[in-house]
Amino acid sequence: MTSQKQRTMPIQEELERRILHGLAFEWENALETLNPPDKHRMRKPFFSLRDMRGKWGYWAGEKNEICLSRELVLDHPWDTICEILHHEMAHQYAEQALGGHDESPHGPKFKRACHLLRANPKASGSYKPLDERILQYSPSSKDKIMSRVKKLMALAQSQNQYEAESAMAKAHQLISKYNIDILARDEDRHFVSIFVGHPALRHFREDYHLAGLLQDFYFVYGIWVPAYVLNRGKMGSVLEISGTMQNVRIASYVHDFVTRFIDSQWQRYNKKKALNRYRKTDFAVGIVKGFRSKLKLQYTERSGNKGEPGLIKIEDPLLQEHVNYRYPYTASVRGKVLRGHKDVVRDGINIGKKLVISKGITEKRKSRKLLVDK
Repeated sequence: MTSQKQRTMPIQEELERRILHGLAFEWENALETLNPPDKHRMRKPFFSLRDMRGKWGYWAGEKNEICLSRELVLDHPWDTICEILHHEMAHQYAEQALGGHDESPHGPKFKRACHLLRANPKASGSYKPLDERILQYSPSSKDKIMSRVKKLMALAQSQNQYEAESAMAKAHQLISKYNIDILARDEDRHFVSIFVGHPALRHFREDYHLAGLLQDFYFVYGIWVPAYVLNRGKMGSVLEISGTMQNVRIASYVHDFVTRFIDSQWQRYNKKKALNRYRKTDFAVGIVKGFRSKLKLQYTERSGNKGEPGLIKIEDPLLQEHVNYRYPYTASVRGKVLRGHKDVVRDGINIGKKLVISKGITEKRKSRKLLVDK
């Protein structure tokens, strides 16, 4: 009889094969930030996975090899893996393009390579992976406002609709105040960039509507970036958001909450209708539009109260600098304006107006492990 271990081995081998394939694609994509002459100095390396302790990866110049930890690639999401990959690429670039053979591993040429490749110079050794840094981050004692936001989000799960609505509205008010105060005091702030959602070859209209909502109401900058789609073996795209750790945590949670809300409401709505996937998109777009109108109304009502922050488009110059550096080459693409089924969209809007973001902001979620479709 075939043991469970024997049955699972081919699955893990296939998963690792796809991950190695993906690393090669991501290596090619990362070169796009370099000038053409610099790209040609980089020799495409061999990629490998190994069990290792005390490090997440290494660059072996004599072998022209980038090796990553098996634990890293199996137990952490793709953006975390890419952060380590880019760090090891910087070691490669420092050696092959900048002639850094004779300097210390994290010397000036390596730091220059990190700057050019948009790599994190700290992402090695015992440095916590990106997803763990996000999950384990806790506000400082100065951030009393954000501590109150978390409590209000928990209160927003109340069965009393009025109480839940009031708690969510107050939480959004405090989020606005928090960001306005930071800008007014011109405090130092560190920005991070993470994936929300999953890399895919194709994204639906609701994904773009949701991305716009996060950028307009949750103080993050969103951009669709190239990313490897593991189960398809090709490069696709994913939404990456940038902002302070606090804002990225909240925006990421809101994205996941709204996505789950759409799925649960669609199952209920479509139980007896048997509508197709296109109608789900109409329904989902309606929900996002309905929730957007609700948030806008809350901000508008607050703007009528003296001293209350209204719907103000806050431009953070330091975040803009971070974005300009991280994404040196961007382009805007306009899609076709598609008309959905008006009744389904309307029903989605009405449901979206009742959506209350609650709970979960303080909850620690497990790392998103990589899965291969069966």
